[in-house]
Amino acid sequence: MPRLIFVESDGTRTEVDVPAGKSVMEAARDGNVSGIVADCGGALACATCHCYFTDDQAASLPAKSDTEEDMLEFANAEVRPGSRLSCQITVRDDMDGWEIEVPDSQ
Repeated sequence: MPRLIFVESDGTRTEVDVPAGKSVMEAARDGNVSGIVADCGGALACATCHCYFTDDQAASLPAKSDTEEDMLEFANAEVRPGSRLSCQITVRDDMDGWEIEVPDSQ
């Protein structure tokens, strides 16, 4: 089972074991990561599950949909090249040990 490590802006690190096939947002919610709000529950209707992936991680993820790109325009925090909505990212076995940065605000 992959383990994801969420790093909040204050340095708090939360490790979450999550079965492959769940979304990164679900992993954060299940692990009580306070920086991932997920107001819409994964319906791609808000940007409150915004997170940052490294360049290498982002390169291995599926491309952003037009809708995800549009929703990121409403993110409260800075949008970076590795910005993604965690509800749109499915956990894979090869993501074990990934550190995912959580913005300072949603």
